[in-house]
Amino acid sequence: MVLSYPELEVVEIGAVEQTVDFPYIPGLLSFRESPVILAAYEKLRSKPDLILVDGQGIAHPRRFGIASHLGVLLDVPTVGCAKSLLCGTHDALGVEVGSAAEIEHEGEVVGMALRTKTNVRPVYVSIGHKVGLTAAVSWVSNCCRGYRLPEPTRLAHLAASGNPRV
Repeated sequence: MVLSYPELEVVEIGAVEQTVDFPYIPGLLSFRESPVILAAYEKLRSKPDLILVDGQGIAHPRRFGIASHLGVLLDVPTVGCAKSLLCGTHDALGVEVGSAAEIEHEGEVVGMALRTKTNVRPVYVSIGHKVGLTAAVSWVSNCCRGYRLPEPTRLAHLAASGNPRV
């Protein structure tokens, strides 16, 4: 799904139906989902300047989650914005929007826990490809419009679920 920025209005939806052969294995999401995402990307007439991915970038045990994988394959800046923490730890966050804490894993900062909605669980932002962590957090923050998830991934999920309101 391609959105305009900063308006976050839907420009185009690229959808495919494809059989997924790779089983769900935590930490190997890219091998399951990338072929379908790449097929949908190829259908787009409007190629995005930045891709927000519902998954990890370098906040991954192998430092190469689905956001990194897609960024390298497409040679496009990518940001991982996951709903759960795959590896590492972070300090407690405040309850207000914008509260953040570095995610550390094996002595390295690999991402940022970010509160995008008051009193709601944080999201986990990490570098995918060609984007620094500060910029990645800024992109995610700027794309949240009253929901926990940024609009690009939230709307893509609704579209993939068959929601006609997208």
